[in-house]
Amino acid sequence: MQAVVLAAGKGTRLRPLTEDKPKGMVEVNGKPILTHCFDKLVELGADKLVVVVGYKKEVIISHYGDEYRDVPITYEHQREQKGLAHALLTVENHIDEDFMLMLGDNIFSANLGDVVKRQREDRADAAFLVEEVDWDDASRYGVCVTNDYGEIMEVVEKPNEPPSNLVMTGFYTFTPAIFHACHLVQPSNRGEYEISEAIDLLIRSGRTIDAIRIDGWRLDIGYPEDRDEAERRLTEE
Repeated sequence: MQAVVLAAGKGTRLRPLTEDKPKGMVEVNGKPILTHCFDKLVELGADKLVVVVGYKKEVIISHYGDEYRDVPITYEHQREQKGLAHALLTVENHIDEDFMLMLGDNIFSANLGDVVKRQREDRADAAFLVEEVDWDDASRYGVCVTNDYGEIMEVVEKPNEPPSNLVMTGFYTFTPAIFHACHLVQPSNRGEYEISEAIDLLIRSGRTIDAIRIDGWRLDIGYPEDRDEAERRLTEE
């Protein structure tokens, strides 16, 4: 299965750690965040890595080159950060089968394999790793509404009044149908092309999307203290 990693962000909130490097190259427990991501994807069976780069992209490209652990790497440049749906469209020409998508600023120690397994069962058109968060924090994320069968019925991006406390975590599997949906997305009130809207378009077209609840943990490395917390957890494992 092919794998896409989104790693174009500047990491403004991580400064000064990102003054001279992109967010994905900030080290956690002695390795760049992207190395943690690549290791997980290779272990999940990725046979191709497609990496979306942007801010200080040359640091990533010079560090990893054209392969990682014998898996070829292709890079695509997102010249403007206009949201995840916009970033995903930059790799459309490289993907011709079901694929994994990972946000390149996350550290996972979780059941990612369950998501991949569900995608391969052919009963779902997409599957996401989701987790419950405090209700007060849910408005920071893409919030999922599910039915009794664990299928996602709606995704709402950073809602003021969250309809649930179940949120997307940054690891997904899709069929190439997601690209058609991304083409139809209009800018949100934040001025971004949101992946949540593309997902809602898939749902409204009758596609089945399954929610796989997290078993383990993940951290979005948004602030220096997140990096410190991830290091603590990894050290304890």
